[in-house]
Amino acid sequence: MLTDKIGLVTGAGSGIGRACAVTMAVEGASVMVSDVDESGGQETVSLIRQAGGTAEFTRCDVRNSGETLALVTATVAHFGRLDCAVNNAGIAGKLGVPAADYPEDIWDQVMAINLTGVWYCMKHEIKQMQQQGGGAIVNMSSAAGLIGLPNAAYTASKHGVVGLTKSAAVTYSAENIRINSVCPGYVPTPAVQPALDAAAGMEDALIAMHPMGRLGTEEEIANAVVWLCSDKAGFMAGHALAVDGALVVK
Repeated sequence: MLTDKIGLVTGAGSGIGRACAVTMAVEGASVMVSDVDESGGQETVSLIRQAGGTAEFTRCDVRNSGETLALVTATVAHFGRLDCAVNNAGIAGKLGVPAADYPEDIWDQVMAINLTGVWYCMKHEIKQMQQQGGGAIVNMSSAAGLIGLPNAAYTASKHGVVGLTKSAAVTYSAENIRINSVCPGYVPTPAVQPALDAAAGMEDALIAMHPMGRLGTEEEIANAVVWLCSDKAGFMAGHALAVDGALVVK
C-alpha cells in the first residue's frame, strides 16, 4: 500500500507507534522512527531492518516545536520528502481521575504531549507537504476522543485531537493534504499493561466494555493507520476512525 512512500511516526519506540512504523515498512515505505526513548526507537529501527525494510531514528520531544521541526527536516534531508506522517506520541496521565480532582501539573503535561505536540508536528508536516504537492497525516486520538471517560485530561486531549484534525482537514484538503484521526479502543500496550496488572479484574472489566468481547491489538490499529496513509483512502479526510470493537456505539 505504501510502496516507495516516505513515512514518519512519533512515539514509535513501543506499542501502537512501533506497530505503525513496522507495518508502514512492511507495506513498502521508508520510515523515520521517532520517540523520546532512544533505545526503544533504535529497537524499532532494528526490527524494521531485520525484516528487510528501511528506517532511521531521530529523537524528538513533541512538546518542543523546534524539535518537531527538526524531525521533519531530518526526514526530508535523509529521504527526500515526506508522504505520510503518524502523530502518535502520547501519555495516559492519571487514570480514572475526574476533572475536579485532577493534578494541574499532570494536566499540563498531558495536554502538552497529547494535543499541543500533535499540533506542533502537524504544522511542520503540513508546510512540507504544501511544498511537495500533498501528503497524508494521521493523528492518534482514542475512543476517549469520541465518548466521555473519567480520565479527564486524557479524554479532553483526545477530543481536542479529533477537533484539530477536522479543522485542519477542512483547511488543507484542497491542497491534496489528507488529515484523519484514528480512535482505538483499549489495547494492552506497554503503557496500558501496568494499569491492567495493578488491579484484579481490571482487564476483564475493560474487555466487558467492548461488544466484540476482547481488547484490540497493536497490529489492528496499525493496519487502520497505514490504510489511511495509503492512496486506497484517497477520499478520506477529516474522519475520526473508531477501531474499537464497537465500544463507542454500544
